[in-house]
Amino acid sequence: MFQGKVAIVTGASSGIGKALAYELARQGAKLVVAARNSEKLTGIAQDLENKGTEVLVVRTDVTQEADCKALIEKAYQRFGRIDILINNAGISMRAILEDLDCSLLRQVMDVNFWGTVYCTKYALPYLLATKGSLVGVISIAGFIGLPGRTGYAASKFAVRGFLNTVRIENIKKGLHVLVAAPGFTASNIRKTALDAHGQQQGESPRNESNMMTAERCAQIIVKGIRKRKREIIMTFVEGKLAVFLSKWLPALVDKLSYSHMAKEPDSPFK
Repeated sequence: MFQGKVAIVTGASSGIGKALAYELARQGAKLVVAARNSEKLTGIAQDLENKGTEVLVVRTDVTQEADCKALIEKAYQRFGRIDILINNAGISMRAILEDLDCSLLRQVMDVNFWGTVYCTKYALPYLLATKGSLVGVISIAGFIGLPGRTGYAASKFAVRGFLNTVRIENIKKGLHVLVAAPGFTASNIRKTALDAHGQQQGESPRNESNMMTAERCAQIIVKGIRKRKREIIMTFVEGKLAVFLSKWLPALVDKLSYSHMAKEPDSPFK
């Protein structure tokens, strides 16, 4: 299905985005990889090109509307079509609301929400022309509030609402919209999560040895694109079951969410 298709992946320099690039390349897609770290992107592109994949590198800061517009235009100029846009670029944060400055929330929202809005806005005409796939990588935090992640959860809820509405607006135009929600995944996003002062926290506070790998997450998302699914919630206990219970036993899920996050090292919750 992906042979000859053109896919754009934001946040492709590491983690789930990098894994998505490799999985799509393995299945025959042509790639446009975007992120702020052009050095890492170039290394990924060279590796994929050596394996026979056509790749375009576009350094992109998704918080900048002009960058997002240029990304889409360069992709179309190079390949003449756009079949898949995966809005994956994102940052996390770890701080309670009373301790942080509101600028931190704005920073997270600029990347996670507005980055998705900008790229989607400019890619939409091309996706409609190919009846392509628009994808947003959110999180279980887009369904359930995670204490200590107010800005992150808010941005993921916002992305889910935005993409669901874009789907409805284009329901008669053949556009496929997928909202993919990984559970806790072993990826770089946790190490680069921002603290209350806007600095990267460094090492992840969670044991990632038993978490879903970025590669497995990418496989599930690409399969969802192929089957044109509307929503994917990954993992059972922390994903599907938690989201299901939140609809019927919301107070219980609130308590479980609090208890779960309180187990983190140096957690502000007791």
